[in-house]
Amino acid sequence: MAISTLQRRQIVYSGEVQGVGFRYTTRSLARGFDVAGYVRNLPDRRVELVVEGPEDQLDDFLAAVGERMSGRIRSVESAHCPIINEFASFKIRY
Repeated sequence: MAISTLQRRQIVYSGEVQGVGFRYTTRSLARGFDVAGYVRNLPDRRVELVVEGPEDQLDDFLAAVGERMSGRIRSVESAHCPIINEFASFKIRY
């Protein structure tokens, strides 16, 4: 089995993503994966997700978020960022 490299990604979702349980759903989904980070609402009505973990876990987690919230997401901006390893768990930030 290949070892997955650690990655950090910043994802910004737009659409009908605030006030619909997006952050709580994302946090709940994160518990099923080996990922850590946060999700938060942005002032411009988008939602930001910053997450670190093994590449395969990130891919599966982000696919799960996209699938669960597909009716709410209009667009997704994704960036790979340097690993900081600052997170101990996955949280909602306010």
